[in-house]
Amino acid sequence: MPKAARIISPISAPRIYTENTAVPAKRSDTSEFIGVALFAGIGLFVSLVAVILGIQGAWF
Repeated sequence: MPKAARIISPISAPRIYTENTAVPAKRSDTSEFIGVALFAGIGLFVSLVAVILGIQGAWF
C-alpha cells in the first residue's frame, strides 16, 4: 500500500519593522496634510474674495 508524501512548507520568519518600513506611513501623513492645507487655503481664498467684493452673506 503506497504511503502519501508529506510536504512541509517552511515557516516564514516574523517580519521586523524598521525605520525603512515606516517611510510610506510618513508619506501618507504628508499627503493628508497637503489635502487639508489645500482645502483650508481654498476656503480662506474664497472668504477673502467675498470680503473684498463686499458680498453680503450669512456669516454667522
